Amino acid sequence: MSYLINRSHPSGPGHPSGPGHPSGPVLPVPPVAAGDSRPGTGVGARTGFGVPGLAHPLLAPAEWNALTRPGGASPLHWVVLNVADGPGVHPDPSCLEAVGRLRNAGVRILGRLDSAYGLRDGGELLSDAHRFIDWYRADGFLLDRCPADRAALPAVRRAVRALRVIRDDAHIVLGHGTHPHPGHADIADQLVTFSGSWHDYRWSQVAEWTVDHPPERFCHFVHGVPRPHLEEALRIARWQGAATVWFTDRTDRDSRVSPWEPLPGYWDEVVSQVGTGVSE
Repeated sequence: MSYLINRSHPSGPGHPSGPGHPSGPVLPVPPVAAGDSRPGTGVGARTGFGVPGLAHPLLAPAEWNALTRPGGASPLHWVVLNVADGPGVHPDPSCLEAVGRLRNAGVRILGRLDSAYGLRDGGELLSDAHRFIDWYRADGFLLDRCPADRAALPAVRRAVRALRVIRDDAHIVLGHGTHPHPGHADIADQLVTFSGSWHDYRWSQVAEWTVDHPPERFCHFVHGVPRPHLEEALRIARWQGAATVWFTDRTDRDSRVSPWEPLPGYWDEVVSQVGTGVSE
């Protein structure tokens, strides 16, 4: 059984009741600090960004360029490349140029592989993985829409094992978007245990089993974070034990554009809070 630890609203002693909000006792959230650790570990972790999928470089050249401005790459843990729902059908010159700049800056590039919650054919996943490595020299993969239940463990384990045959040092992130069965933690390098809105994140709960793993193993993607709440969002991530984050003020209200495709409107500010600022 996976137990959940309740967290209080960082700006007050309690939380509202009603649908969508946890009930019961809550634990206080400590002040934010660069070396904050989650409860029970006693281990600090350096927070950085996992970029879940900017728009194609032709559509968002300024966004890709911003990642490699002086100082801009310093807090980046990795950047996901999604050419056309995967690697595309041939090498894309714009993507080659964009990932080349990031690689020269020392940033890890992950190819996006869509698992379709376990419904995708394994041969198709491996074909896409080969293209990402052959064409873009990918350092690893984000296995997006990864199934999270216990029954999926054997299939996910086989998929990750096959990916490591292609590249044995591949950095592999399982994109569950929620807390999976704890057995998934032994399969990959990192797990995305939250992907959703700021409204849900503020009152989110962390699975108790995550305390047995260092913060470097977990990622949180949060959209719709207002600028005044950036510090609060960082505090939640650190207290819940996630060292890789992506916070943006973009929302999912426009179904035609993913909230992850543009950079946050406050990009320079959030970089300055997490790492070295990109603006003087």
